[in-house]
Amino acid sequence: MEACLRSLRAQAGTAAEVVVVDGGSGDATREIAKVFADRVLVHAGERNAQRNAGWRAARGRVVAFLDSDMVLDPGAATEASTAFCQDPGLGGLVVPEYAFGAGFFARCRAHERRLTARGSARFFRRSAVELAGGFDESLYGCDDGEFAERIAADGWTIGRLDAAVGRDEGRLSLGRAFAKKRSYGRKLYEYPQLPRQERRTVDHPSLVTPARLAKAPALTVGLALLKAVEVGGVLCGMAEQRRAQRG
Repeated sequence: MEACLRSLRAQAGTAAEVVVVDGGSGDATREIAKVFADRVLVHAGERNAQRNAGWRAARGRVVAFLDSDMVLDPGAATEASTAFCQDPGLGGLVVPEYAFGAGFFARCRAHERRLTARGSARFFRRSAVELAGGFDESLYGCDDGEFAERIAADGWTIGRLDAAVGRDEGRLSLGRAFAKKRSYGRKLYEYPQLPRQERRTVDHPSLVTPARLAKAPALTVGLALLKAVEVGGVLCGMAEQRRAQRG
């Protein structure tokens, strides 16, 4: 959390308004947030309800959505602001994502990000967000892509930043990855509404090639194992929740 907020306060050339939405945590999250944020809200709903509470409380014409384990590159806010000023039809901006952390499987995750050039739309024009009605609070999975799809369906374009955002994986292990996806699977089963098929609002080439995979064989094998464990966690969580609901 603190690293995320420090990265927001370190944005060069812009006075970013920082709104933190806390889900009722029992740790020092709110105390840390009060040091760096302009406003701290408490909202016990799921993450999309928290996101909607955050942008509605903010006053800027450009809004960005970050998770607490993310660190934003110093020039990202300025680059985004310039892009929205130059293109009045621009509704959102995809931010490329990289990963970092401790241990072998954190390096595998970083390998995955380098291979896929993965990113999600995180900066939006406020008027585009208002027109779309914010995030769909009935969704738990695929919500980022679904939101960008609705922005594009309203006639806005979706661009892409050069600046990136890093996600801190911490000390990633197979057990931790399984437990996280198991919890995700339980929640995903509780939200059976599936999003519409996502349109490709931003085209970028995949970087996954046999040559790139072969350059880091140990990381490639570790990544395959990590993904298999995560898929297993999701399926396990969904099966557990299905059994619980059936009694």
